[in-house]
Amino acid sequence: MSHFTRRAFMAAAGAVAAISISASAGFAQSPKLVQKDTYKVGFAQTESNNPWRIAQTKSMQDEAAKLGYQLVYTDAAGSAAKQVADVNSMIAQGVDLIFLAPREEKPLIPAVMAAKAAGIPVILLDRNVDPSLAKPGEDYVTFIGSDFVDEGKRVAEWLQENKQGGAKIIELEGTTGSSPANDRKKGFDEALKEGYTVVASQSGDFARDKGRQVAEALLQAHPDADVIYAHNDEMAMGAISALEAAGKTPGKDVWVLSIDGGKEAVQAVVDGKIAAVVECNPRFGPKAFETMARYAKGEQIEPWVKNTDKFYDPKNAKDEVASAY
Repeated sequence: MSHFTRRAFMAAAGAVAAISISASAGFAQSPKLVQKDTYKVGFAQTESNNPWRIAQTKSMQDEAAKLGYQLVYTDAAGSAAKQVADVNSMIAQGVDLIFLAPREEKPLIPAVMAAKAAGIPVILLDRNVDPSLAKPGEDYVTFIGSDFVDEGKRVAEWLQENKQGGAKIIELEGTTGSSPANDRKKGFDEALKEGYTVVASQSGDFARDKGRQVAEALLQAHPDADVIYAHNDEMAMGAISALEAAGKTPGKDVWVLSIDGGKEAVQAVVDGKIAAVVECNPRFGPKAFETMARYAKGEQIEPWVKNTDKFYDPKNAKDEVASAY
């Protein structure tokens, strides 16, 4: 993209945001949802390149089909700009409500505001938007998702309980600017005690191959690192490949810690290649549509509908692997 085109795009995006925010200023609260027998509902997915996203999409599609609702599904293919366009397309199609899994915290604000201006309620799934720019109960109905800060904290606490005497940690961060990456880093880093040091931290964009590449580079730069903390399973599996390629044994030479809890990662705990993993439950369908039904009835929805997440380590992984997504 040329500098001129980029400037034009950014200016246009800013104008859309300004118009949307201005248009929605008249609403004191999120648009209402009329009770009906059936609905046309949008689901703006961020990408479909990993098992977590595929499991989430299937859960949403299965629940919509069970209820007899029409689901307008889009896949942003990892592009925040495309996801904004996807939401605008749903608005044009006149959906009753939009479920949005925002790729990044700030770029999806114009989409949230445009839906509000069009009188369409939005429920955020699994990732949040910047709380200083949009508020639950006003600009969108609620956020349904896990406590990402707590996920990071739980990993750090488990590490310190089970690997005493300190650690030199490589941190593989998720997509830059996304709420899970921001919060999983915050929770983990803040819970670390003296002697447990993050020697390098870099984004692997929640992707397996990118995680492998970043892990390879950081392991070369920090050969004495003895822990890799990955913000998701995909990067953790990439890190395992990087360790094995470097002649190191995951679980012995270097501990790998992860978040998500897919079947492959839980099996890796059973196999001793991953030390522990916090679940981030992707099965949103039942809770998402139940929350939508509560909203249509006029119930006051809490600003954050929390998912409950399991924890897998060598004590329970063998018993739990069959039920992992």
